[in-house]
Amino acid sequence: MILRIGTRASRLALAQSEWVKKAVQTRHPNVRVELSRITTKGDKILDAPLSKVGGKGLFVKEIEEALLRKDVDLAVHSMKDVPAELQKGLKISVYPKREDPRDAFVSKEFTALKELPQGASVGTSSLRRSAQLLHLRPDLHIVPLRGNVDTRLRKLDSGDLQAIVLAAAGLNRLGLAHRITAFLDPETVLPAIGQGVLGLEMREGDQDTLDLISFLNDPDSELAARAERSFLKTLEGGCQVPVAGYARVEGDLILLHGMVAELDGSRVLRQEIRGPGDKPETLGVTLAKRLLSAGADRILEKIYGQGLVP
Repeated sequence: MILRIGTRASRLALAQSEWVKKAVQTRHPNVRVELSRITTKGDKILDAPLSKVGGKGLFVKEIEEALLRKDVDLAVHSMKDVPAELQKGLKISVYPKREDPRDAFVSKEFTALKELPQGASVGTSSLRRSAQLLHLRPDLHIVPLRGNVDTRLRKLDSGDLQAIVLAAAGLNRLGLAHRITAFLDPETVLPAIGQGVLGLEMREGDQDTLDLISFLNDPDSELAARAERSFLKTLEGGCQVPVAGYARVEGDLILLHGMVAELDGSRVLRQEIRGPGDKPETLGVTLAKRLLSAGADRILEKIYGQGLVP
């Protein structure tokens, strides 16, 4: 039996897919797992901010199309790249145990965000990160930073930037945890929706594939991801707007934090909600509606009016 996994060709995406491949082959020695490298729109366009490129699913659409064509049987995604709504006929069936969800502060000279000098240059490709950083430090000069993890680290090492902010999960998965200078606590900087979570996407009704991968599912990671994605879907936000959410399972309950911010960080709306663990989507919807009522609707309308894509 052959299981074909569709994956982006970046070193991080391949590391994540290789991890799934090894786990499946260890569990099912009679199965041959093959990786199919697929280039997405987000991989091709590197000379423009993601928020200006256009549309949802910049890093998943082509892989989803390969799934629907049955060119591949499974896709391994970073959930923070996956739109709140999947293409018809597909589903995220398995959520492996979440990696560290936090953002990582990386610098050669300074040990913490607060130690950066006035007007320091900080690189990030995320409007979510830049809005929260500017809220904490309005003096910072935010520099748009595209490319894979290695490219971003090279730009820091070249000396043009005093610091960059990356997902801790990606650095951990690439064996680069030693590059992390400090972690940005979610109490201060909320991570992206689904950050640190892998999502295994497949065709609906494909029981053979589900039987091969279901052992990888982590219930707590699934509940957290479902709550966060429901929050994002209700806000009608995408991966490239200053929206953040982080859920944590606490016994029979889920604690969900959510945030919407002005692009310049001048206003950050943030709330939290705690509720039954068996109703993650309800929690996400409720928290999103609270933030919309508190003014998030006007913030998002303003952002989209500036030509940024949801």
